[in-house]
Amino acid sequence: MAIIITDECINCGACEPECPNTAIYEGGVEWTWSGGTKLTEVELEDGTVIGGKDPMAPVSDEFYYIVSDKCTECHGFHEEPQCAAVCPVDCCVPDPDHVEDDETLLAKKAWLHAEA
Repeated sequence: MAIIITDECINCGACEPECPNTAIYEGGVEWTWSGGTKLTEVELEDGTVIGGKDPMAPVSDEFYYIVSDKCTECHGFHEEPQCAAVCPVDCCVPDPDHVEDDETLLAKKAWLHAEA
C-alpha cells in the first residue's frame, strides 16, 4: 500500500527529505521517475515508454504529494514509513486506492533502485 498525504497537510516539508525513493514532492512541482532512483526509462501500463528524466505533471497543486508508483512505504529501508514518522499533523496515511503486499513493495524497491 502506498502512503498518501491528506489535505490536512500544513506544507511543512518535513516528509520530503525522509523519502528513500524521492516519491514526495512539493505541491505544484513536476516529478520524474529518475529522481532518487536508477530508472532511465519507464514503460507505462499502456505500453508508452518515457524517459526517466521526463517531467511528469504534479499530483497536487496545493499540498505536498506522494507519487504512489514510487512509494514503497520504506520497505527495504526502514521499519515504518518515514514520512508518517516525521509528520507533525499525521497526514501521511495508507492510501486505500493503492494497496500492495510486502512482496510487491520489495519488488518495487528493487525495480526503482535497479537491484538484481
